[in-house]
Amino acid sequence: MTAQLFAYVSYRDARAALDWLAALGFSEVRRQEGSDGVVTHAEVRWGDVVLMVSGDTADHLVPPLVGDSTGRGLYLRVEDVDGAFERAVAAGARPVVAPENTIWHSRRARVLDPGGQEWSFGTYEPGVAW
Repeated sequence: MTAQLFAYVSYRDARAALDWLAALGFSEVRRQEGSDGVVTHAEVRWGDVVLMVSGDTADHLVPPLVGDSTGRGLYLRVEDVDGAFERAVAAGARPVVAPENTIWHSRRARVLDPGGQEWSFGTYEPGVAW
């Protein structure tokens, strides 16, 4: 049996989140809005990565940053960690971990996007044997 995993993230301001994602490198594939103009569902793509985005009409709590993590987030494998970090910060993300080399021989960085969601960028590919 084949499985695929797709993440979804809700934002209080989904329109602003979609703008931030576009600045990062994602292309919008689909957008549906309610009669009130709130984004009810959107999909963005960057290569093989697909993320679903919606407007958050509930008052969901975004986990606070404790140390250098919220305890959950999205990890985006990219070749150019420094470039992804710079684009993210230039578009309004809060820097958390500046680009650095890790002890496991990869490069990584972390930000909180303008909606407070944690994003990590790295060259490490999960699920691949070392």
